[in-house]
Amino acid sequence: MTVDPTIFKDYDIRAVVGEQLDNEGVHRIGQSIAQLFSPNTVAIGYDMRLSSIDWKNELADGLTSMGVNVIDLGLTATDMIYFASGTLDVDIAVQISASHNPPQFNGFKIVKRGAVGVSGNSGIYDIRDLVVSGVKFKESTAKGSISKENVLEDWVKHAASIVDTSSIKPLKVVIDAGNGMAGKVIPAIEKLLPIEIIPLYFELDGSFPNHLANPLLPTTWGDIKEAIEAEKADLGIMFDGDGDRMFLFDENGEFVSGTITTAMVAEQMLKKTPESIILYNAICGRIVPETIAKNNGKSKRVRVGHTLIKEAMRKYDGLFAGEHSGHYYFKENFYADSGLIAALVVLELMSEKNQTMSEIVAKYDVYPAISEMNFNVTDKKEMMDKLANKFGDAESIDWLDGVSIWYSDWWANIRPSNTQPVLRLNIEANNQNILKEKTEIIKDFIIENGGNVAADE
Repeated sequence: MTVDPTIFKDYDIRAVVGEQLDNEGVHRIGQSIAQLFSPNTVAIGYDMRLSSIDWKNELADGLTSMGVNVIDLGLTATDMIYFASGTLDVDIAVQISASHNPPQFNGFKIVKRGAVGVSGNSGIYDIRDLVVSGVKFKESTAKGSISKENVLEDWVKHAASIVDTSSIKPLKVVIDAGNGMAGKVIPAIEKLLPIEIIPLYFELDGSFPNHLANPLLPTTWGDIKEAIEAEKADLGIMFDGDGDRMFLFDENGEFVSGTITTAMVAEQMLKKTPESIILYNAICGRIVPETIAKNNGKSKRVRVGHTLIKEAMRKYDGLFAGEHSGHYYFKENFYADSGLIAALVVLELMSEKNQTMSEIVAKYDVYPAISEMNFNVTDKKEMMDKLANKFGDAESIDWLDGVSIWYSDWWANIRPSNTQPVLRLNIEANNQNILKEKTEIIKDFIIENGGNVAADE
């Protein structure tokens, strides 16, 4: 059996197939979930990765050997698993996927009934400890059953119910599914919408023959930019591999940041439900809280990470939450994230405003920011302390998620990776000159103190 303990992360489980986790290890993960949570029924969905079906079978065998009933949901996007956990009579739901990672990876996202996330603080590390403990599980004399269910039709109806589909205009939209799960979901939702879809890479293929299903990599943008121009489309939408994140491109093929999309969706949601609480993560730019305040909402800044934000959404009864990384969460969706629902809200907003995407974006594109930079460092906490000391004259410094340094005309966040000796740097400023200057200062400081620029993940 091969199980590398480092595959168990704060938010999910990610492994190189065969090298870090083999089929026998997956079987034991299933048994460990049964032992730890004592579920009666577990729903399993999986994406199009080449190892997903084998892992589904092994996970199901591990669960049923412990007397747990399994509902096999077949090929699913991750946000469909959240929906299933909120609408089916299941105690646990598991998505087999490695999101945007390269094809040699696979993994698991786990939620409890009602899309309550299982994180490092609420079970993932306990699963790890059981898996690697070597303890022999007591299998049930009555093996659990396996049944099949398809939630796709109910899922797209639910997603469409969150917007007024009758207000959506016949927009022309290029959608790049990256050979991921959006290629299965978008044709189903298309039947409920008046839009014209130009599809790119809708064929499910876990080898990702065209480009990695990671919209944050500029190297993946070429095809959607060309298609938007060639088709004279109104906008473009890219999904990641498991379909739970989406990113926008305007009619000129310009990428729209997660910060701007968060502000845009927040305004649309507050128009329907004013004075609600909107959450945003510590990396989102200042336009987000400013937009929330202008639209009679209340904002709450929270830590990065989908399980943490799901918990915070419940704690504060948030209407909506956005992350710079393209995760968007909705109260009406069991407080869980969905790239599909966020895309529908954007289509609704564009239709109601009767403006181009670039015109809408211009309203929010106020503060220039860098693309996130990663640095290899030996001691993450020591480096953050040194940066806090260097900028000791800042107007304020907080440690909500890493260290954030605030001045009137710029701010920076430096936060640690949960799994690697890496620090992630984000900076936003009032203008490009300040942004360039402060970026160089911080970059040089980290390098002078023993760090070095890391390759893109």
